[in-house]
Parts: sequence; structure tokens; C-alpha cells
Amino acid sequence: MGQEQETISQVPFLEDQQQQQSTITVTSKKLSLLPLIFLIYFEVAGGPYGEEPAVGAAGPLFAILGFLIFPFIWSIPEALVTAELATTFPGNGGYVIWAHHAFGPFWGSLMGSWKFLSGVINLASYPILCIDYLKLVFPIFASGFSHYLAIFVVTLVLSFLNYTGLAIVGYTAVTLGVVSLIPFLFLTVIAIPKIDSIRWISLGQNGVPKNWRLFFNTLFWNLNFWDNASTLAGEVEQPQRTFPKALFSAGLLTCVAYLLPLLAATGAIPLDQQNWVDGSNKWLEFKNFEEKLDNEDKIRMRINVGNFH
Repeated sequence: MGQEQETISQVPFLEDQQQQQSTITVTSKKLSLLPLIFLIYFEVAGGPYGEEPAVGAAGPLFAILGFLIFPFIWSIPEALVTAELATTFPGNGGYVIWAHHAFGPFWGSLMGSWKFLSGVINLASYPILCIDYLKLVFPIFASGFSHYLAIFVVTLVLSFLNYTGLAIVGYTAVTLGVVSLIPFLFLTVIAIPKIDSIRWISLGQNGVPKNWRLFFNTLFWNLNFWDNASTLAGEVEQPQRTFPKALFSAGLLTCVAYLLPLLAATGAIPLDQQNWVDGSNKWLEFKNFEEKLDNEDKIRMRINVGNFH
């Protein structure tokens, strides 16, 4: 009798969730490939914002090699594991389901708690990063009450957008992705005549020490969190086919979006490592830009508006 009760109590976690989803998703719209690509892209990167400290910490050569090699060491393996497990357990619990099936309910719950704490800390940095770029266009947001008010408003707007539903968020991500990438593509093309390839192999300025902790933290922060995409698996049309395609496309988009502006900026601008910090927008400092741009402030504003992803 006790053994029978134990068998009944051990209902598979995934089956319970799938049954709940079958009743919930009847009226909900599933994610198609394109919105899923950009949602994964924003989970990981969202544009070449935040890569500047890698140059300031270790110089152009190590920054370029880092964003070229690190995806093969970390990002691609993590994306492959995510694709395999998300298609095997296509539920919204993602990594919580994986830990539950592998180690039991306690560790699944602990995994969810850890990821929640990590997400709170990580996501809290994005409104601040947005304002760091925005204050370059509107200095009023640089400090004081207006600075904190702007952070609060950005957080409120993005929270409301998430509340509207995943389908709306998905197509909003597509729109914001295009808006955030077009200015960098434009400036990369303009930078081509200014590029001096010798600058790419610079190990940094003489007398500037290497900050390897900042360098690797920058790479890890910009190219991590592929497993977060697993929580979308339950909202995807045909996840066994769609999810691997979306992860591959998002991975390619992420690498290209980081490398092209980085190559353009480091190749076209004389190196001054102390200015390579978050929000520096070094790609706006090409020599003789005035000859090609009617108004640099317009380009600066487009880039900073694109940061609101």
C-alpha cells in the first residue's frame, strides 16, 4: 500500500507542466522563428553595447580575439546544450526542469532560486546602462534626481511591455533589434576607408596595465546566458525543429553584431584605452567624420536610442 502511494506521488514534473500548458496555450499564440531569434539575441546581447571595457582592459588585439574565440569556448557549447535539453524537455521551466529530472525536486527548486537571484542582479544593470548612453545626448540625466527618475521610468516601461504578453514582446524585440543594429551597420560602412589594420594587432598603450578580471568579465557578461532561452521552449511552435534553428541564428547574429563594430572602431580610431568604457561610443570619433555626416549628434542619438532594447 505504501509503495503504491509512493508511485502515485511521483508524478513526472514535465508531464504536469505539459498538461497545464495544454489548457493554457489553447488561447495563447505560439512564437514563430523570427521573434524567437531576436528574443534569444536580447537574452544574450541586444547589440554591441557593453563591449567597450574589453578594449580598455586589454587592448584591441585581445578584445578582438576574445569576441572571436570565446563564443567557441563557451557560447556555442552552452547553446548546443540548451538546444538539446530544451527540445527534449520543451517546457517553460527550462533549466529548472533539467535540474529536477537530473537531481530531484530540491535541486530543481534551488536552481530556480539561484537563477531568479542572478536574473534580478543582471536585469537591474540594463536600465542603468541605457541611461549611461542616454546621458551622452541629454546631460540632464547624468546625475541627481533626473538620473534616478529616468532609470525608474525605463524600468517601468520595460516591465509593462513584458506584462503585455510574449507575442507582443517577440515582435517588439524584432523591431528594437533592427533599430539598434542599423546605426552600427551604417557607421561600420563609413569606417571602412578610415581603417588601419595595424591598429587591430595593438596589445595596448605603453604603461597601461592589463586588467584581465575586467576583460574576462566583459566577455562572459556579453556572451553568456544562452540557457535563459530554455524558458521559452514551451511557447515555441514545433520546438524540436524551431529551437535549434533559432539558437544557431541568434548565435551568428550575436557574434557578427559584436565583431563588426569592434573591428570598425578599433581600426579607425587612434587608441586611447582610458576612454574605452561603457557608454563611450568610441565609433563616433572617426577622423574627419564631419565630411561624411551632416550632424554627428543625429548619429549619436540614433545609437543611444538603439540602446533602449
